Amino acid sequence: MLETWRWFGPDDPVSLEQIRQAGATGVVSSLSQIPTGDVWPLVDIEAHKQLIESAGLVWSVVESVPLHNDIKTRSGHYRHLISNYQKTLINLGAAGIHTVCYNFMPVVDWTRTNLEYVLPDNSQALRFDIVDFAVYDIFVLQRSGATDSYDKAVVEGARARFEGLDQPAVAALENNIIAGLPGGEGSYDRAGVLAAINHFNQFDNEAYRQNLIAFLRDIMPSAEVADINMVIHPDDPPFSLFGLPRVLSTAEDVRKLVAAVPSASNGLTLCAGSFGARGDNNLVAMAKEFGDRIHFVHLRNIKRESDGSFYESAHLEGDNDIVGLIAALLAVEAEDTSGQRAIAMRPDHGHTLTSEQADPRLKPGYSYGGRMKGLAELRGVIHALTALGTGGRP
Repeated sequence: MLETWRWFGPDDPVSLEQIRQAGATGVVSSLSQIPTGDVWPLVDIEAHKQLIESAGLVWSVVESVPLHNDIKTRSGHYRHLISNYQKTLINLGAAGIHTVCYNFMPVVDWTRTNLEYVLPDNSQALRFDIVDFAVYDIFVLQRSGATDSYDKAVVEGARARFEGLDQPAVAALENNIIAGLPGGEGSYDRAGVLAAINHFNQFDNEAYRQNLIAFLRDIMPSAEVADINMVIHPDDPPFSLFGLPRVLSTAEDVRKLVAAVPSASNGLTLCAGSFGARGDNNLVAMAKEFGDRIHFVHLRNIKRESDGSFYESAHLEGDNDIVGLIAALLAVEAEDTSGQRAIAMRPDHGHTLTSEQADPRLKPGYSYGGRMKGLAELRGVIHALTALGTGGRP
């Protein structure tokens, strides 16, 4: 497997030198300074690539070329925006970058309610608490019909919790949910997020899925010419937020997408934490079934709770079988008769250790020490399984 690391560009508090010292050889990055929907100029792509290569690393994966909401809703200037997206793919291919991660989540990108959840060892993790989310949706945002989106016990729990919150706590919760997390597609204020929700609530799951399929059919010719693997990231969390549709949360969702758009360029990012937040997703089975589509992997772990809440555990702890998943992915690589296939993976959402907790530059989930710890653990699993033979288990 190709060991990679997320880098947010020159302003990232984690430098390229540190990434190399952590042991990664590939970089996962983006041109986040370019507004969503604009073409990525070849000269800008090449300049960013040169920065990475000058540090002795390789730009392995683009995460991401974000999709404008007009593309997701097939409205407004979506045809012009799709043309821009096609041009960006051609430019990326010309620069020798051939894997593009993207997502199709409506309104909010990956979402958490607590960015500093304290663990028993005093490190901090990311957490999604369904009751806290309901507090915001029902009592702060006051979305019409919000109570219908939750079980009665969650609604009552949210009511009681809201009554105990002061204004700073409400503001912090709102900021966590709608202000935009690292690598996301922007932020909202309260009025803006309500307007966006109303714009998207015209779609149910199947209607929204058809928009995703239409987008992929539009761009596949360009992706194929550029030799680009478009690897969709699953919904995070993999269930509805704000009553909005979800179209990539389960294995069946992947099957539907592959059947509708069979192009070899239509691939998958297997995010263990996102798919794994649902107990009915079998990650090992998914790796085996969709192995020929998987070109990028986010290896992280979570602890699930019965009401749908979860927090992000250490990489080799939690409810996901990370060792089994890595074994399955190594077997997928070995099936390539050329012997050249190496699936890009990165440690994802490391814990914030004590030494970094006071750093104001820290991006939630993207600490240096926590991810370096995770990468070392994952590397150990890869080396042990490889020594035992492809797909071997202790």
